[in-house]
Amino acid sequence: MAKGKINKATPPANRLWGGRFTSGPAEAMARINASIGFDQRLWRQDIAASRAHCRMLIRQKIIPARDGKAILRGLDAVWKEIEGGRFHFRAALEDIHMNVEDRLTTLIGDAGGRLHTARSRNDQVATDFRLWVRDAIDGIEARLRDLQATLIARAREHAATVMPGFTHMQTAQPVTFGHHLLAYVEMFGRDRGRFADARARMNECPLGAAALAGTSFPIDRRMTARDLGFDRPMANSLDAVSDRDFALEFLAAAAIAAGHLSRLAEEMVIFSTERFGFVRLSDAFSTGSSIMPQKRNPDGAELVRAKTGRVIGALIALAVVMKGLPLAYSKDMQEDKEPVFEAADTFALTLEVMTGMVADMSVDAKAMRAAADGAYATATDLADWLVRAGGLTFRQAHHVAGRIVKLAEDRGVRLDAVPLADMQAIEPGIGAEVFKVLGAERSAASRTSEGGTAPRRVRAAIAAAEKRFLAKPGRRGRGKARARR
Repeated sequence: MAKGKINKATPPANRLWGGRFTSGPAEAMARINASIGFDQRLWRQDIAASRAHCRMLIRQKIIPARDGKAILRGLDAVWKEIEGGRFHFRAALEDIHMNVEDRLTTLIGDAGGRLHTARSRNDQVATDFRLWVRDAIDGIEARLRDLQATLIARAREHAATVMPGFTHMQTAQPVTFGHHLLAYVEMFGRDRGRFADARARMNECPLGAAALAGTSFPIDRRMTARDLGFDRPMANSLDAVSDRDFALEFLAAAAIAAGHLSRLAEEMVIFSTERFGFVRLSDAFSTGSSIMPQKRNPDGAELVRAKTGRVIGALIALAVVMKGLPLAYSKDMQEDKEPVFEAADTFALTLEVMTGMVADMSVDAKAMRAAADGAYATATDLADWLVRAGGLTFRQAHHVAGRIVKLAEDRGVRLDAVPLADMQAIEPGIGAEVFKVLGAERSAASRTSEGGTAPRRVRAAIAAAEKRFLAKPGRRGRGKARARR
């Protein structure tokens, strides 16, 4: 965000629309109407779009070339002032657009007033906001890729580290920790796909739609669209100024992705407890207690989990704002930016924290292995063996395995500690070779179906994931042209 100060003084009548009004707004109205407190974040995009618009006006001979060149020089000066923290944002000018235009006119004189020819704040803000969300997606895409890379690296370390897999948070079957981590790689891959889809759909340019009906000036909308890295102009002027689907799609993708972060954070909280002891979060992402010296609290993971609510809340807030608006622009839509800004900031921070936690957490493979051997996690392997070697139907085998588990449970021993004779008393066809399938490592190694947890499958999945998600991307095409300068 720019570092300029906000001047809250209110003039008698707003210079933007003061010709129609003889007095200024009430103080409360001025406060609720002004958006400069948050939309100043759009300054880069606003100036980029203004440059593109000015270049088009010059080429189309809508404004004199001399004035156009002065405007471009003035916009460069405004950019440097804001970037350097020397710009004073004024609440009386309501928003970033008028703050930039007012300063431009101060710097170059009346020529600055020509910049707004053939455009409205309606298409201006729609363009600026799309550019900002597009840039935000590009930043999030990079952070999601970093998180995937970190998860893949840890999965490679633990491709054969056996742990219990869970359903209903009850021990189910042995899996490997590498396989477990790769599940999140897939989730975040889908998240990247959703953001990419949203980016592709939003990459149409509203500029030139003016207030709602287009303009009578001979503008070239395709020129400005190309200049700003859009694929094409938006097809309908009413839709161009009133659409906020792109913001809703961004928030929806962020909400789903934040949910995935929250699930991983929840497991970090659980797995780092003394009762599990599977992982230990580093000091960098843990905190202590003000009264209990022994405590190590997984606050980083807990905060990632909690902040998901903010991202989901932002989606709901904007959806409610937009749900009943008639065409075209309504002032309600000024409320579109704060939820998006907050969600983008929050999600980017949680991605950074999660990547750091995954990268430097320590893994207790012995604790995982011991847990995988407990709770009769290989009961399904016993049932499968009875089907393969004993010729039982799976339902019969399931019943027999259940009786053997009950016997082991009553005696307080592991499944592979039940004597063969006792197993044969339940099912005479059981032979000594059954013990080969009752170990956690053998169980995990036997799951060789595609997408399974066998270590050789996990290693193959790691190689495939690197190719799918981490290979250097090809050229995305346009999208950042002149977005910075």
